[in-house]
Formats: sequence, C-alpha cells, structure tokens
Amino acid sequence: MSTMKNNFDLTSLLRPHILKLAPYSSARDEYTGSEGIFLDANENPIGSVTDQNYNRYPDPYQSAIKSIIGPMKGVTNDRIFLGNGSDEPIDLLIRATCQPGKDRVLIMPPTYGMYEVSASIHDVSVDKAPLTADFQMNLEAVFSEIQTETKIVWVCTPNNPTGNSISTQAIEGLLNRFSGLVVVDEAYIDFSTEESWISRLDEFPNLVVLQTFSKAWGLAGLRVGMCYASTELITILNKIKPPYNISLPAQKALLSGLSTMERKEAMVLEILKEREELRKMLEKLSFVLEVFPSDANFLLVRFEDAKAVMTYLLENTIIVRDRSKVYLCEGCLRISVGTAEENVALLKALESFS
Repeated sequence: MSTMKNNFDLTSLLRPHILKLAPYSSARDEYTGSEGIFLDANENPIGSVTDQNYNRYPDPYQSAIKSIIGPMKGVTNDRIFLGNGSDEPIDLLIRATCQPGKDRVLIMPPTYGMYEVSASIHDVSVDKAPLTADFQMNLEAVFSEIQTETKIVWVCTPNNPTGNSISTQAIEGLLNRFSGLVVVDEAYIDFSTEESWISRLDEFPNLVVLQTFSKAWGLAGLRVGMCYASTELITILNKIKPPYNISLPAQKALLSGLSTMERKEAMVLEILKEREELRKMLEKLSFVLEVFPSDANFLLVRFEDAKAVMTYLLENTIIVRDRSKVYLCEGCLRISVGTAEENVALLKALESFS
C-alpha cells in the first residue's frame, strides 16, 4: 500500500488558467439590491408571456436559499454551492482541476455513472478500484490506482446502485493520505442513520460533499443539487459556473419547500417504513436470491432470472432498473421504494410471475 501523505494544496490542484480566469460579471453581480428601476440587464420591462413575473433574472448566488440551508447544515453561506442537480458540481469539479488528455479521476464501481461520463466528456482518464464483494472500499486497491495525475476520487455513500454506506474508517484513510479532492456524494443521506460528512469539512480541507433536493425532499423536477466545500473551492465553482444556473421558478419553489421541513421528515419516515415492508416481502419470494441491505430509498435485489422478471414487470407497466450488467450486480434489479399501493402492485405482479 502507498505511504502517500496528505499535503493538500488547492492552488496546485487547480488548472493554472482557472486561477487567472476573469469570470463573467452579470448585471446582478454589479447591483445586488432588490429595489430600483432596473435598466441594466436588457430584460423585458413589461412582464412575461405567463401569469408569473419571470421577466427578471434570478439571484445568481441563491442567497435567500443559502441563508436557510446554512444554519440547517451547520455551515456558512460561502461554503455552499447550488447547482443544476448534483451533476453540475460534478462537471465543474472536473473542469476546475483536470487538464484534458492529462489528468485522471478515480471511481469505485459499482457506483453512480455520471462521474465517469462527465470525466469522459472532458477527455479525462478514469481509473477504477472496484468495491469488495460486500460493496466496501478496498483502500489498498484505491491507492494502487492513484497516480500523480489523479485529481479527484469519487465516493458515493450511501452507494448507488448498491444502497449501502461506505465505511467511515476507509473514507478517513483516503482523506488523510490522498492529496487531491475526495468527493463524498450523499444523495441518499436522508435515508441513512450515518452522519453527514458535512460536519467534518473543517477537519479535511480536501473534502467535498454533494447532496441533493431530488430524493428525500421530493424535488427532482426542480434540478437543484448542493455542494459543500472550503470557501476557496466554492469561490472557484462560482467563478466558472453559468451566471444564472438556478432558474427563478426553481428558487421560488425551493424556498417554499424549505419552510416545510416537517413534510420532508414525514416522507422520509414513510419511505423507510415501506422499504422495510418491501424487503420482508421480497425475501419471501422463492426466486429472489438476495435483498441487499440499504441505507437509501431503493433496494438492490438479486433474482434467479433477472431478465425474465424485468420483462414480466414491464409487461405489467411496472418499471424498475436493470443493473444486471453492472460490475458486482449480476442478476440484480434496482427497485425504488414506491408508495404503499405501488409496492403492493409490485409484489402482486412478482407473485403472479412466480
């Protein structure tokens, strides 16, 4: 195993031209007030073609939203980046640090597919250190794959598509010894009993945490993801993002949603209850080989004949995700936890299949 010691330096990690880049200055960068006669942004002064006032540009830094999220997560606003889903910060982190055709990132399959897709779009090489048979990080394999040009290691926890959380000790070992960015993607953290890594940002300057409003909050259609990191890195992300990356309707809807935390918590509890019920029922089916433990809002299930089950469910207009071609997930379907009625319909179809 490598004896690499963490000597993290963000400046040396960034692409040189990014440091010198003069960011675009929008009209709302130059005047941040909310009152006045706005003749600076070439907007339509009359209104919009809808019954909503969408004729003005939104806050480019989503300050009102961050002022609510910050205290909720225990961080200051300057450590929060909001993106068009989590996919935007994934893309921007690669853009900020990786020279096309030269630098590398590392993933641990099976994992979320966009890490590799985003890297490939930017002509950035992707190295792989597969998870162990029980879907845990193989730290020795990770460090054997890390090279001088490796800028980012991606850790999805709870992991998609497996549903389990990655060992805290393994992630600590990675953070302590790797001098690049460690991005911990917590899209499913609200369904887990594990503590968020946001609470440890001060401890690890190379730690980046991703979360989303798409899952527990039920706001997938708004496309808003969260990125938490050092103030220096957040400054860079704000420097290279599109000027108005979160639309006005999305910001308004999100602000409304943030005032209903009780609703979100109630939905999480209901999903967890249904997840347990679904797990118990699936395990009773003779053609189910294994239902893997889950800290997420889905279950990875191994079947005797996953293809036949998938085909039958589609014939009954029940759509699940075929993961049988994914490394370590042979014969597996990923089943999102539905409502009580949807889960009953799924189980009836599976019983009929048997």
